[in-house]
Amino acid sequence: MFRKIPLAAVGLTVGGILTTIGFYAYAVGKPTLNLAGFFYGIPLLLGGFALKAAELKPIPYTKETPPEIVALREQATATQTQLRKDVTRYRYGQEAHLDESLERLGLSPTDEDRPVLIGIQETKTDGAYTLLMQFNSPFISLEQWQEKQEKIEKFFGPNIKAVITQPDKSRIDLALIKCDRTEKEKAENEE
Repeated sequence: MFRKIPLAAVGLTVGGILTTIGFYAYAVGKPTLNLAGFFYGIPLLLGGFALKAAELKPIPYTKETPPEIVALREQATATQTQLRKDVTRYRYGQEAHLDESLERLGLSPTDEDRPVLIGIQETKTDGAYTLLMQFNSPFISLEQWQEKQEKIEKFFGPNIKAVITQPDKSRIDLALIKCDRTEKEKAENEE
């Protein structure tokens, strides 16, 4: 629940209230309340403005997650769970969601060319939990993404199979599918 509340709004609200109380106390001659309002209210208000300037909003779900998929979350890898939680909460001081991950994978040559995460979805693929991340990627082609498929699997692994598709010209869907190591090895041996 607290992941959905922006810290900037809390700082602005509490700071605004305390600052208003400080000004009111100054006007009516209450020096103790005046000092408390100013000493706590103004720093909180300024902190709220600073957080608002550095705020990165949560990524929305593109489809509501059905109850049977929510039940599958138990089999999700720790990385899938962490990714889902990280991108669906407010973040501060980052340029974009997964910016460092994309840079490490070689999919972010510059800030302007970086793919931007625009939505996530939880589904199942062959009975396995799947986290589908949708990127707006007009500057990084499907071929460049596919060249990094093995690196993506190692980066987000273990026990992850990455499936990369392009439903639109500038959109890339990256499906991280939970798989057992033996299933993954069987699939690699069949190829």
